[in-house]
Amino acid sequence: MIIGLPQEVKNNEFRVGLTPGNVKGLCKQGHSVLVQRGAGEQIGLSDEAYRLAGASLINSAAEVFAKAQMVVKVKEPQAQECAMLREDQILFTYLHLAPDPKQTQALIDSGATCIAYETVTAINGALPLLAPMSEVAGRMSIQAAAAHLEKTHGGLGILMAGVPGVSPAKVVILGAGVVGRNALQMAVGMGADICIFDRDIDRLRQVDMLYGNRVRTFYADPLLVEFEVCEADVVIGAVLLPGGTAPKLVSREMVRKMKKGAVVVDVAIDQGGCFETSRPTTHTDPTYLVDGVVHYCVANMPGAVARTSTFALTNATYPFVEALANRGLMAMAGDHHLRNGLSVHRGVLTSAPVAQAQQLDFVSAEELLT
Repeated sequence: MIIGLPQEVKNNEFRVGLTPGNVKGLCKQGHSVLVQRGAGEQIGLSDEAYRLAGASLINSAAEVFAKAQMVVKVKEPQAQECAMLREDQILFTYLHLAPDPKQTQALIDSGATCIAYETVTAINGALPLLAPMSEVAGRMSIQAAAAHLEKTHGGLGILMAGVPGVSPAKVVILGAGVVGRNALQMAVGMGADICIFDRDIDRLRQVDMLYGNRVRTFYADPLLVEFEVCEADVVIGAVLLPGGTAPKLVSREMVRKMKKGAVVVDVAIDQGGCFETSRPTTHTDPTYLVDGVVHYCVANMPGAVARTSTFALTNATYPFVEALANRGLMAMAGDHHLRNGLSVHRGVLTSAPVAQAQQLDFVSAEELLT
């Protein structure tokens, strides 16, 4: 198979979908890999490293898309990339379609087979290709919150850990999944005053077993969520409905009641966000104010630590890339976990959560492929 690796074009996105090591593995199995020049240069993965691994270096993304049978990326294709996709081509990347009707329609119109990292599953029901970036984003959320609590960044002027005689910051984490638990780990390490919400009592038990009375755990009762959010210095939005739109857990009215200079970090922004006041931001302009509350809603948070994120991501995605390269669409016919990632196939939407979010018709991947 001919596999294409274009350079990412989203704002301040320096991650890359394959490392030179991945390329070498694919080439050893007889596949051809086309790498756009400069794709990994910003994170120390040189063109020469890709060439020595066996890749052919290509000058433009257009040429990569034109020649590749499978395109491997990191972030969802931008409009100009969607226009380059074609029928009989596989796209393997993060898609986050539920809050993005324009991208959904563009992928349907392309006729390509589009597989979303974020909905590929594992035996235990986990999301193995989403987890690495959720780990990164969860840890970064506390770093971002700590920085933006500083007065020079518009915050209250609070030190996350406090000092002897002065209370630490009050941190509320909404969701005890991968993002929430990683945010929690960082917040505990910084010495914050933390509470975490979830509707899964077993997850809360796990948190309690690990951290005991250093962390308060709460079932996500709406009234209790509102009380804690309005008292918080930092709120981390860490909820996920796989493949669907994030629920709005914090209303505009609740934001209005929060402290001026408090910070919210919406890690769910790729799926539409879990604050009513959230809208996507970028690394170059990461925050805005609503009723005096600092909103950090960067849609590709792990892109800020692109080298770490690239290796963490490709460690998880490479086995699936290899399977698709070796078997093509038959890889999905024989693996329902990979098939769960299928979102669009030859002009047909195959994702039930996306169809529900956008009120569209869909056909199940099983019906199309098995």
